[in-house]
Amino acid sequence: MADKRDYYEVLGLSKGASTAEIKSAFRKLAKKYHPDNKETGDEAKFKEIGEAYAVLSDEQKRKQYDQFGHAAFDGAGGGGFGGFGDFGGFSAEDIDLGSIFEDIFGGGMFGGSSRRSTRNRPAKGKDSLVKVSLTFEEAVFGCKKTISLDLDSECDSCKGKGGEGETTCSTCGGNGRVIQQQRTMFGVFQSETTCPDCNGKGKKYKTVCKKCNGQGHVVKNKEIEIQVPEGVNTGHQLRITGKGAAGYNGGPNGDIYIEFTVKDHPLFERKGNDIYVDVPLTITEAVLGCKKEVPTLTGSVILDIDSGSQSGEQLRMKGKGVKDPSSSRHGDMYVVLDVIIPNKLDRKQKDLFKQLAETDLEIGSEFKNYKKYL
Repeated sequence: MADKRDYYEVLGLSKGASTAEIKSAFRKLAKKYHPDNKETGDEAKFKEIGEAYAVLSDEQKRKQYDQFGHAAFDGAGGGGFGGFGDFGGFSAEDIDLGSIFEDIFGGGMFGGSSRRSTRNRPAKGKDSLVKVSLTFEEAVFGCKKTISLDLDSECDSCKGKGGEGETTCSTCGGNGRVIQQQRTMFGVFQSETTCPDCNGKGKKYKTVCKKCNGQGHVVKNKEIEIQVPEGVNTGHQLRITGKGAAGYNGGPNGDIYIEFTVKDHPLFERKGNDIYVDVPLTITEAVLGCKKEVPTLTGSVILDIDSGSQSGEQLRMKGKGVKDPSSSRHGDMYVVLDVIIPNKLDRKQKDLFKQLAETDLEIGSEFKNYKKYL
């Protein structure tokens, strides 16, 4: 992927460009570099801007690209995708430029009748994004989840054909496109558009399927079980390949993207793969030292607290954090000491503190200059 230019650079845009700006930039460059343009046509640049537009105009793909760059589509599982999903196989060949131009220009740009319809080509089904909420424990240790979603699926009644008794569309002669001419004061303009009678398929049916109304697809609710990897965090995504909406004309199914949101834990705080936990100490435990029972992700352990420990001091427990979802490495756990000052003392405790106050307690060296400014 090293030879690919930045998609924003290809379209001459900044990273914060709006959807309208992306569409406008693509329209301008597509007209300039379309191979049918004899003056400035450039097939290589035309494909490059088509690929850039296909990514940046798709909200999901743009989000992936902004986070991981070209690595999001090169199969290397870059960044947050690593280790729990196949994200490979994206190139200019995957892009249906014909459908892009139809969406933007509403038909042919240069009126060339040699361009054939792409409606009958195999097309991948649409991708779906599902947001899944996890408890802290489910995210840390992994789990199985069942998701429910509505998916565009092949009609069982007509097997995706749309009807029976296939015939060639008489309006377009099976091409799926029709050419229209319009006379104006500037001359005759010719444009090529999708055939209105067959909707670009080039064929019609004597008997239209009643279940799908000739579309070949129906919406079905499906339940899919997924395996959540250990260590995912809020914002992590998992790609379920080939389980999305049905493709067209024999094309592959789309993919399902699972985006996780992880709930907070009442005790543990997660930062990356590290875990932080506040452990309360009494004054005597901090001054004299003690053995303290400390909760971890996998159960309690006994930790030695040195005498003279200070509030806010952090003790590291190596490898007691969260497993990295892209490797076998674990983060660390940090025990944050919190020395609690009692706000209520009985008579005996007050007497003991008074006796302690009468002794000469040493102040830390970090305060050696304090008395100079009194």
